[in-house]
Amino acid sequence: MNWEQLLSLKRYGDIHKRLRKEQDETRLGFEVDYDRVIFSSEFRSLQDKTQVIPLSDTDFVHTRLTHSLEVSVVGRSLGRKTGQKIIEKHPHLKDTLGYQANDFGTIVAAAALAHDIGNPPFGHSGEKSIGEFFKTGAGLRFKDQLTNKEYQDLCDFEGNANGFKILTESRQGREGGLRLSYATLGAFMKYPKESLPKKPTKHIADKKYGVFQSEKEAFLDVASELGLIKRSQNNISFSRHPLAYLVEAADDICYTIIDFEDGINLGLIQEEYALEYLINLVRDTINTEKYHQLSNTQDRISYLRALAINTLINEAVTIFMTNEEAILNGEYAKALLDDSKYEAQIKDIIKLSIENIYQSKDVIDKEIAGFKVINELLNIFTAAIFNNFVGKPSNLDKLVLKVLPKNIDINQDSLYKNLLAACFYVSKLSDRNAILTFNKLKGNYL
Repeated sequence: MNWEQLLSLKRYGDIHKRLRKEQDETRLGFEVDYDRVIFSSEFRSLQDKTQVIPLSDTDFVHTRLTHSLEVSVVGRSLGRKTGQKIIEKHPHLKDTLGYQANDFGTIVAAAALAHDIGNPPFGHSGEKSIGEFFKTGAGLRFKDQLTNKEYQDLCDFEGNANGFKILTESRQGREGGLRLSYATLGAFMKYPKESLPKKPTKHIADKKYGVFQSEKEAFLDVASELGLIKRSQNNISFSRHPLAYLVEAADDICYTIIDFEDGINLGLIQEEYALEYLINLVRDTINTEKYHQLSNTQDRISYLRALAINTLINEAVTIFMTNEEAILNGEYAKALLDDSKYEAQIKDIIKLSIENIYQSKDVIDKEIAGFKVINELLNIFTAAIFNNFVGKPSNLDKLVLKVLPKNIDINQDSLYKNLLAACFYVSKLSDRNAILTFNKLKGNYL
């Protein structure tokens, strides 16, 4: 892979090549990507989607929206710092083509801003509940009417693939989705493969999948334009866009440190443990005198959090540049922080978070409720969609289908696309809107 192709400003529908040196410096093409994501309705819905603590009543706990904004900020720093070193190493990118270090930062920031845009309500349990509906629930009856890959898309419903669908799906008045640059779409795709075969290798790009069968054409177009390396002759599987490693690192840094901070502020993790774990991570950079002047827990945690994030940003940049050649050749098989000298400290923090936050009673209770809400919504909508598809909708089915917004097309030419449309609709609901819709359809407001 080469940086000239990887930094493509092309958008869906472009005929002529866009050149960086021809861009209006007051609003560059990559900055347009960021703007389009942040003004999208799908991004706004993240303000009421779970990050860690579902339906929290406190103001300081992170939602998907605040998490995405913070990942974007960290991603911008990662991209700028890395971009500066890449341009120093490959000066023609600036001298001949006009790219700046900030371009790398803006690409990573835009992709990071969108990284959770496809996630269903109720956190990762939302993805699991959609999958379970088709694997073991009422959705199992559709298996024989779908191809293996179509069925696998539903059984392992994946927020990353759903995000790519949101960003690229054409509909009336919105050809090419948000029409982001292909560079940003490439950086967004952490798992550039289809749902089957599952985890064919231990390469990080094979950990999950990133494209539904319905978006194959758009996916292949982006991969071709960017010059991504094909990793399989029989299936859709490509090497990552190098900047996807930075998007992933930004997400890893934020959920490791900031989810931990949420747990401390909620009292789920004792302060003495928290301070010890964070100090182990920033021992080389901490100003002991300044630290001891801080009089309350929140200030101490904030200081350590800022140091920890900065430490891990610099670490990720160093690892990326050390392995740049392997990354460009599609040979780097790990997440950047897997090679970190702080790996043991990171694992300690994540282990404590799992035990005290992710598996806390409050989280589990609300995830169970969310699981049931999503299962019942899918049960109602897929039944109505299937009956409509075979031409036998009941009067109740017709009423249920009127609940769906007009931009959800349930009159497509295949059962798979129509079932995916139901999942797509449910996935875009916020936590509270999912509960509200559930109560309406169950007649609980009568």
